[in-house]
Amino acid sequence: MKRSRFLIVFVSIFLMAASGSRSEDLYHNQRNDLIQLRDSLRSAVNLHSNWTGPPCYKDRSRWFGIKCSNSNVVGITLEGIQLTGSLRPDALQNVTYLANLSLRRNAIHGSLPNLKGLVHLRIVSLSRNRFSGPIPKEFASLPSLTQLELQDNLLNGTIPPFNQHTLTEFNVSYNFLQGRIPETSILQNFPKSSFDHNMDLCGKSLNKPCSLNPPGRKAPPHGLMNPPGDKAPLNGPTNGAPPPSRHFSQPKTKGLELWSILLIALGAVLVLFMVILLSLCYNRRYQKAQWHRDHSEISAEFIEKAAKGMATSAETERRIDLEFFNKEKVAFDLDTLLRSSADIMGKGKLGITYKVTLESGLITVVKKLKNMNGVSRKEFVQHLQLLGRLRHEYIVEIISYYYSKEEKLVIYDHIPGGSLFQLLHDHRGEGRMPLKWAARLSIVKGIARGLAYLHQCLPFHTVPHANLKSSNVLILHMKHQNYSTKLTDYGFQPLLPHMHKLAVEKTPEFSQGRRLTNKADVFCFGLILLEVVTGKFPSKDDEDLSQWVRSAVRDEWSTDILDLEIVAEKEGHGDMLRLTEIALECTAFEPERRPKMSEVIKKIEEINDTASERKTLIIDL
Repeated sequence: MKRSRFLIVFVSIFLMAASGSRSEDLYHNQRNDLIQLRDSLRSAVNLHSNWTGPPCYKDRSRWFGIKCSNSNVVGITLEGIQLTGSLRPDALQNVTYLANLSLRRNAIHGSLPNLKGLVHLRIVSLSRNRFSGPIPKEFASLPSLTQLELQDNLLNGTIPPFNQHTLTEFNVSYNFLQGRIPETSILQNFPKSSFDHNMDLCGKSLNKPCSLNPPGRKAPPHGLMNPPGDKAPLNGPTNGAPPPSRHFSQPKTKGLELWSILLIALGAVLVLFMVILLSLCYNRRYQKAQWHRDHSEISAEFIEKAAKGMATSAETERRIDLEFFNKEKVAFDLDTLLRSSADIMGKGKLGITYKVTLESGLITVVKKLKNMNGVSRKEFVQHLQLLGRLRHEYIVEIISYYYSKEEKLVIYDHIPGGSLFQLLHDHRGEGRMPLKWAARLSIVKGIARGLAYLHQCLPFHTVPHANLKSSNVLILHMKHQNYSTKLTDYGFQPLLPHMHKLAVEKTPEFSQGRRLTNKADVFCFGLILLEVVTGKFPSKDDEDLSQWVRSAVRDEWSTDILDLEIVAEKEGHGDMLRLTEIALECTAFEPERRPKMSEVIKKIEEINDTASERKTLIIDL
């Protein structure tokens, strides 16, 4: 009996030790893979100083972009932080419980990792990078895969036969893939847009029949492998295989005739002469171009007048003129813009804004962006093309842009008038024209509609606006105390290396280092509502405005929080407090408790309808 008890205890201790050893090995292997990932990539975020110590403590992580569960890494989200470098083929294979991998909107090059053995992996988002080579066949064996985004890369080769029944989102567009799309039951469910803009892809999904010749035999035209904005073509054949060897049977000859030898010698002399001649011509043109570059001067009158001493260096790259989204509004070029008089309207988080009056008398607004020197031409142009297509009653239209290594300009429609910040806070005291409650309610309704439109049209942006505050709400003053609302400075977050200088830094999740969503915009909108109702504005140096209002109304909803300019409109007190309640819902500490913008619009519309009914009743009486 004693021997059996001893054996049981011994076996238990052995199993516990083995289990502990496996857990320790898992921890070290998992951490080593993450450290190797950190050391192989460079980014705008200093991962070397942040990714130290243990990656997980129970369900929390202090590492940037890392999500944990039960002390295991389950998510890696490093989006739009200018990651450069390449990944090893076996990268992250020891991060056993990884479920979400998102490295989109970066500049990672080289081959895709094979992700072999990651059976829990559900989401793989590697779009908008510079990955090249084939899609690893191991991707088609990931049993839990639900979402695969590989669009906008430099991938070639064929598509593996994906047939996971879990797969609901799939996109390999804007690559250089070839051959027949596998006719699996799963891939046939995805639309044409999932495969569009590839080099030589065919199949039912594209309504494009495949030829009998196998893919990769026909070489692409020169330059086709070099997409817009890229400088270097892909190396090697498109299918990753060496060119097929050729064996031809030729008749044997004992020697060459004398005239043949003379012709060959003459050809060699002519070739050598042409090489020397072309070399001389090239050197002459290069020296002439270099002289012009050294002695030319770029007109910077616009920058000198507006920024007072901000010098611009002559660009060595080809200068591109302004790009207009609406060809009917093409009224000036870059030289005309640079010669025009300009006044500084303001200096904000994204850059300096100028009011520019052209020689023709046309007025436009130019924003000179800052903190974007690391943005490539391709990324900038693609992003501005997206923003330039936005059209809505409550947002300022972007009409043009300019990109160079030294300068990045965005040109807006000019909105005569001021900002909501100026309407609420400028010239307080005697002689000021107060902003009435009806006008305030109309303005916030316009802000809500404009923000909801951005959330609808920019669903892939982490935070669609990201810089929403009263100074970025422009107000066009119309007749009879009517105001037209326009949102500006929207949509630039993906081009910035970080967001600490934007309005979203006021959100609780930002201060906690948590991942931001469009609910960060909702929080900023709630702050604007409180600013409109109270007449106060959020400030880092003062107590948080939402906390101040919460403490003031905790025991009793009182009109003491209302702006003195509207407190006299007693018939609207109920509506003012209802709007305050909406504002507190929008500024809830937990993002998931905040309402969607569509829900916010309905609640504001209800207040507006009540106010209209009350006004009609008073008139009838």
